[in-house]
Amino acid sequence: MRVKSNGAVYLVGAGPGDAGLLTLRGAELLRRADVVLYDALVNPALLRLAPPSAEFIARGKNMTMPQDEITTLLIARARAGKCVVRLKGGDPYIFGRGGEEAEALAAAKIPFEVVPGVSSIMAAPNYAGIPLTHREHCSSFTVFTGHSDSTDGATALNYEQIAKIPGTKVVLMGTNNLDDWTKSLIAHGMPPETPVAVIQWGTFGKQKSVSGTLATIAKLAAEKKISPPALTIVGDVVKLRGKLNWFENLPLFGKRIVVTRRTGQAGKFAKRLAELGADVLEVPTIRITLPTEKDAIVDCLLELNAYDWLVFTSANGVTAFFDLFFKRFHDMRDIGGARIAAVGPATAAKLRELHLQVDLTPEDATAKKLAAAFAKFETIENLKMCLLRAEVANRELPEALEELGAIVDDIAIYKTVAEAEDPAGAGTRLLVEGADWVTFTSSSTVEHFHARFDLPKLVKKFPKLKIASIGPETSRHIRALKLEPAVEAKEHTTDGLIAALLKVK
Repeated sequence: MRVKSNGAVYLVGAGPGDAGLLTLRGAELLRRADVVLYDALVNPALLRLAPPSAEFIARGKNMTMPQDEITTLLIARARAGKCVVRLKGGDPYIFGRGGEEAEALAAAKIPFEVVPGVSSIMAAPNYAGIPLTHREHCSSFTVFTGHSDSTDGATALNYEQIAKIPGTKVVLMGTNNLDDWTKSLIAHGMPPETPVAVIQWGTFGKQKSVSGTLATIAKLAAEKKISPPALTIVGDVVKLRGKLNWFENLPLFGKRIVVTRRTGQAGKFAKRLAELGADVLEVPTIRITLPTEKDAIVDCLLELNAYDWLVFTSANGVTAFFDLFFKRFHDMRDIGGARIAAVGPATAAKLRELHLQVDLTPEDATAKKLAAAFAKFETIENLKMCLLRAEVANRELPEALEELGAIVDDIAIYKTVAEAEDPAGAGTRLLVEGADWVTFTSSSTVEHFHARFDLPKLVKKFPKLKIASIGPETSRHIRALKLEPAVEAKEHTTDGLIAALLKVK
């Protein structure tokens, strides 16, 4: 039933793992949610779609919240007039107890809607290069769970019957009993050489797959340490995996990459890494706030027409300045006739989004390069410059401009502070499991990441961990910790950083 957004519960299928597989309807509901109650297997990236003001309730790492407590919460929040999204892995009605939750809501006369989700039944095999049906192999597939209660006549599996069913077999939640049920299928007539594949964490960047036969798969899965969540595919279609395994052949597949950008900026960068197959850990280390001293900003805004140049050193500075500018002015023409300089292509791109002409951009995002670019562009002696940047920044750039004779107002337009929130548990996972790469997109991300995790200690704990830097200034801060970036982007943007990662074999 289609219902109003307030005082209702939406049972939303979150899909199998890849955040891109959420439905448009699911995304729409998350964006207006007051409460999000989510399962452990839901991709944490989906939580970013909900308003920051929403109440987030995790069911627990090991599904520790009892089912009756879940339904009680759903009913109570809905009766309080809330838009409640119950975010469930895969599809709500496929082995997800969504039917039980819907029954409880119906009994309590709570308006609800069920939003289907992409099930791992189809998605995990797809991402492992296995079509469930194929004209040359089979025209049907059967799905069953591998841990049914054999004492329950309603749910007990009849392996004799299952063994005789033609087509592909998809086995959910059967990893712990893999040896038992594969032997049962063989005992009831299935050929031991029947192809089998087991897929763990299907569609996630940390996906792991192993192929074998009914006779060998249990041993192979144990050797590769496959554990839940995983599903198993049985049938001739598994043979196609060698030709169709597109996901595991992506250039960054199998690489766990830490993104340290602030939450508002991480999305596009993290998404691109994920599209290339990476297992992305979003560990935002900074957030942007207003600077401590605000009087200088007020003076700056009042004197915009007096400046010859406005100089921006980061995309954050552009955003912060114009957020304040449009609170005071309503016409872009009030910016005055100053020319605009940008340090780095990302900063320039942010200005161009506002349809502003960038008059000067140095090839490299460094103070010396910017000063040299000014010297080449025109004499700046006695020209008045407004340098708009972070509250804590080195003095190299204003000093270099002043040496050329410029009159520089160094205005702190924003402040970076530590971000300690970790609702998705990515920071905890990093400390436990490590990573292949940690990426830094500014000197402040280095500073705050180090303060939180002790970067040299982390590298010592995980010797395979490598560091990727977006540019010279960021690398300088990394070297100050007596560490060396394994790569530095030639183009000082996140695209340049990705290009540098792709070149590493």
